[in-house]
Amino acid sequence: MTILATRQELSDFLAEIERRAYKQALFAVQDTHAALDIVQDSMMKLTAKYATKPIEELPLLFQRILQNTIRDYYRRQKIRSLWTSLFSSFTPDDRDKNHEDFDILETLPIKQESNDPGTQLEKAQLIQLIEEAIKTLPLRQREAFILRYWEEMSLAETAIIMNCSEGSVKTHCSRATHTLATILKAKGVEL
Repeated sequence: MTILATRQELSDFLAEIERRAYKQALFAVQDTHAALDIVQDSMMKLTAKYATKPIEELPLLFQRILQNTIRDYYRRQKIRSLWTSLFSSFTPDDRDKNHEDFDILETLPIKQESNDPGTQLEKAQLIQLIEEAIKTLPLRQREAFILRYWEEMSLAETAIIMNCSEGSVKTHCSRATHTLATILKAKGVEL
């Protein structure tokens, strides 16, 4: 007999994963508003379709929904890009294309373990370097790396979420870690 998640357990689960899911989506799409929408859509899909599932099944289900929602975002962007390029010949090129340089990652609090300002600064700088390095990874490598090492998913769970073989997950993770190590070493971070 399986025990289904209560409303409170579902609410607690969503509160617990919200920030990590947001960062994961932000790494994937690199747009703050789109990342927020993706996380919100993923949470809504989970509650609408899987609220009656056992609590232990929710992390894997949510990660699968989140990754599919990210893929849907890229599909929509591809279609929009196609239509935009088709109609761009009808619009003048002197449009203003400025974007704000606001980075939501700078506003998120970082959990501090030490009150020493030097240690806190060093940790914050290291986190920033790692986040910037992760953003440079190709999409599938970034997805595999975040699921395996940040979300601590098993190899099998990651393969299910990414809809690929376990061997592919290993390859993506290996390439990601080598790339990240090279980038961080070039910035003076010894691993």
